[in-house]
Parts: sequence; structure tokens; C-alpha cells
Amino acid sequence: MTIIKSALVQTQVGVDRDANLKNAKKFIEEAAKGGAKLICLPECFNSPYGVKFFDKYAECVPNGPTCEMLSNVAKDNQIYLVGGTIPEIYENKYYNTCTVWNPCGEMIAKYRKIHLFDIDIPGGITFKESDILSPGKELATFCIDDVKIGLGICYDMRFEELAKLYRLMGCSMIIYPGAFNMTTGPMHWELLQRGRALDNQIYVCAISPARGTQGYIAWGHSQFTNPWGKVICQADHTEKVVHCDLDFKECDVVRQQIPIFKQRRCDVYDTINKIN
Repeated sequence: MTIIKSALVQTQVGVDRDANLKNAKKFIEEAAKGGAKLICLPECFNSPYGVKFFDKYAECVPNGPTCEMLSNVAKDNQIYLVGGTIPEIYENKYYNTCTVWNPCGEMIAKYRKIHLFDIDIPGGITFKESDILSPGKELATFCIDDVKIGLGICYDMRFEELAKLYRLMGCSMIIYPGAFNMTTGPMHWELLQRGRALDNQIYVCAISPARGTQGYIAWGHSQFTNPWGKVICQADHTEKVVHCDLDFKECDVVRQQIPIFKQRRCDVYDTINKIN
């Protein structure tokens, strides 16, 4: 398979989990009716984003109500579904976790956010995920036929080493459910995605919640970026589905014309995964 019909689902998120799940399901079904075979949801699509919410909304994976909905809607619509992220509880610890489901409704990948969002920008935003969340320790990939895809979550996008490892593992795309805010979003959201795509000659897509009016305000602008570092599809800040046909031959074209990975000086520097 060289072309995958894909869609990013940018949903509004409120305090009612059942309403969030119902809304997400509606948009997933809309994307599937539009022909998408790979559909991706945003970070914290089932709960408000914030340290005071993570424990209240946390679920077991894959046995909670959110995973049940994701499994059923993937199976009913015969799609690959990247289930954004949800707060997960496991052995009395909390994680920000992304799950992936195949057309049979089976969970085929789980990724816990490795880099926690702890920042302090005077006059901008102060946020500390580590007040409640624990960091993940493992990379995660899944395949659609011969296309291998890696997973990251929001703040992970800032760490080029993670993206580099996925490229070295043979990935042609990285998917980042994310919720950049109104301070970092305008400056860095598009730039970081273009950088990760260009550095690694892969597709990058990032999926944000739609912009709300209270609490943590997300930037929105879910987007697809191609291996040339060009934004090929982008939403505004409102609820919507963004469709794009991704031709993975583009990865081969870029890598042949600009063979940077063959030219890397591994005798001088290297990027390694310390956990196997």
C-alpha cells in the first residue's frame, strides 16, 4: 500500500465524558463515511486537559468505557483508529496514553507520553504535568500493510531524538495527538511538525482539540505535513474533520534525492534507544 486515505478529527472537549465520547464517535463515523481508512483523534479527547482532571477521568486500558467505544467504532467502520489520548490509571500511577485499534476492534499499540509538559513562561503559561502524571518509557509503532507508523504525544514533538529513533526503526510517519496552547501554538505548532518531517523525511500529523473558551485553551490547527516539510492540509481552530490522501512513495522520493540518513556520521555522533 502506498496511499492511505487519512483523517484528523478535531473535536470540542467538555467536562461530560459521555458527551465527549458521543461527539468523538459522531466525527469518527463522519470521517469513515468520507472514505478515511486511518482516523486520528486529539490529545485528551475524552476529558478536559489539566492536572486537576487527570485522576478524576482516568480509566484502565483497555478495559474502560473510552477504549470500549474506540474498539467498537473501529470495528463497525472497518478503520484503523488512533484514539488520541486519555488519562490512564495503572498500578496506582497515572499516564497520558494513546491507543491504536485495527478494523477488527483489536488494540494493536499503546503509547504513554514520555516527555511530560512541565514549563513556566512568564506572562504566558505555567503547567506541570508531573504533579500527577508518570512518564512512559517505551516507543510504540503499528503497521498498516507495509507502512510503519510511530506514536508521540504533544510535548514529545519538541524532542527530535524520539523522531529520529522512529525513522531508524523504519517509520514513514509519526502521529502526535497534541494540545498546544495559545502561547506556544502560534509560534511552534506548525514549525515543530515541519521540522520533524523534514529532519526525518517522513509524514507528520498532529491532532488538536478544537479551541474552547474556558480552562486550558487549545490552539487547534490539526495538520498533515509531508516528507518535504510542507503543510499539505490544516484545520482552523473549530470542530472539523480534515481529510488527506497520504502517498508514502513521497518518502522514498525525498530519501533518494537527499540521502541524509546514508550521510550521517555515526562515527562522530549517534542516536540510540537505551531500552529494548
